Amino acid sequence: MTTGILVFAHGSRDPKWRLPIEAVATQITQRQPGTLVRCAYLELCLPSLPDAATDLIAAGARRLRVFPLFLGVGKHAREDLPLLIDEIRTAHPGVTIELLPTAGESDRLISLMADIALCGAHT
Repeated sequence: MTTGILVFAHGSRDPKWRLPIEAVATQITQRQPGTLVRCAYLELCLPSLPDAATDLIAAGARRLRVFPLFLGVGKHAREDLPLLIDEIRTAHPGVTIELLPTAGESDRLISLMADIALCGAHT
């Protein structure tokens, strides 16, 4: 079963804001060439999560893994994101959707951020 990965973030009108989000998607593709991956945004820029999901499904994905790039588990992660996931499930009932924990819930990321704070970004 082909899996598509959705890297999901808040969004911003500033085009440079998207660069780190797109860098995550690029790293995924570089590590596993041929992986279906798209960035998606809650607001202020495109594509939306449902639109990016539809694009991955059209490309052959039958399973979607949603990775929310939020540091905290605030309203967007607790309330807005589940509603968007339900919208995708309703529109594509044959597709399995896995919602990963937010990036900020990852012990590895928390440790990495502490390392950066202690040692700098280029160590």
